[in-house]
Amino acid sequence: MSEEKKVEETKATEAVEAKEKKAPRKKAAPRSRKPAPSQQEQEFEERVVAVNRVAKVVKGGRRFSFSALMIVGDKRGRVGYGLGKAKEVPEAIRKATQAAHKNLINVPLDGGTIPHIILGEYDAGKILFKPAAEGTGVKAAGACRTIMELAGVKDVLTKSLRGTNPHNVVKATFTALSELRSADKIASLRGLEAKDLRIK
Repeated sequence: MSEEKKVEETKATEAVEAKEKKAPRKKAAPRSRKPAPSQQEQEFEERVVAVNRVAKVVKGGRRFSFSALMIVGDKRGRVGYGLGKAKEVPEAIRKATQAAHKNLINVPLDGGTIPHIILGEYDAGKILFKPAAEGTGVKAAGACRTIMELAGVKDVLTKSLRGTNPHNVVKATFTALSELRSADKIASLRGLEAKDLRIK
């Protein structure tokens, strides 16, 4: 009888184990998705200016990564740029876009053009900007043109005096745009009204 009991117990344990194997496993908790872009970020247009492959030389050989330069703007006077680095291009672009949203500047516009002549310099980059009459269009090239379009400038004359590196061109352009001042701002600093300013 003892042997029969042992056989029955082993059969029972085997049946329990078989049920446990057949029982459906609990689903793993869903992974947290990336947060959806806010309404403010959806208003901005994004453009890639440059993507570079960077090699870091280490003892075992070379390690490659990518750097991306992005411009974002709402075409209504707000524009920014950002640089991102990662092992893959899409991740580098995502990081650059996030950095660009954090570095937004406000560009004072006079109609569809800039308020006055300005010279932007950064390292080897040097660019001259001039206001233009309505219908002129954006007379610029490369990264400078992208920034002007995303800032909402419709008419402007530009001349690159020095440098072709897109990073220096972007930073020189942003240097110039950040130094622009509207007539209202200058009048308030002088304690006058905008109509009382003598504009040459």
